[in-house]
Amino acid sequence: MSVSKRVLDIVLSLLLMLVLWPVALAIALAIKLTDGGAVFYIAERMRGVEQPFMLWKFRTMRDAARNAGVSGGDKAARITPVGRVLRRSRLDELPQLWNILRGDISFVGPRPPLRCYVELFPALYGEVLKARPGVTGLATLAFHRREEVLLSACATPEETEAVYVRRCVPVKAKIDLIYARERGLCYDLQLMVATVLRRVPLRARRGRS
Repeated sequence: MSVSKRVLDIVLSLLLMLVLWPVALAIALAIKLTDGGAVFYIAERMRGVEQPFMLWKFRTMRDAARNAGVSGGDKAARITPVGRVLRRSRLDELPQLWNILRGDISFVGPRPPLRCYVELFPALYGEVLKARPGVTGLATLAFHRREEVLLSACATPEETEAVYVRRCVPVKAKIDLIYARERGLCYDLQLMVATVLRRVPLRARRGRS
């Protein structure tokens, strides 16, 4: 990670924490008052093949004995009413400002994967995770909605796992590697603006063609 990218991460994360703390407090109260239980969901993710860290999010699901793998249609019934709003707006990821400040992730980069997928595809993720993982990124902008459609149709954990491994991991990795070739501070800023506007940059479309 370049010095300029790290400085941007620190300054912007501190600024957003200062501005958005009332929003974060309101979300925490909404979760606690409507659903009880924990406010945060803290889970292991990978920022390198041998580099785990704990990722923070606002909790959007009810707890379950089995909670392995990515979220698909098999987990849809566990999403709370507040959680649906948070996921739709991506406000569930607001606590990741803490991860950015710590240096676990950046604002822009590939989404940090679960350990099980890194162990399944070590060579692939060895290349993808040469870029610091991020809250948003080229693959998030270009493929996130398609991934949601694919996984929401899955009725069992086994089906979700099969679809994610076969149809999502290779496509996201391909787009993440396009980002790795293009990355730079100006491109990161473009992707951050595109995330706010919810528009896929032109270069992402060309990369998928």
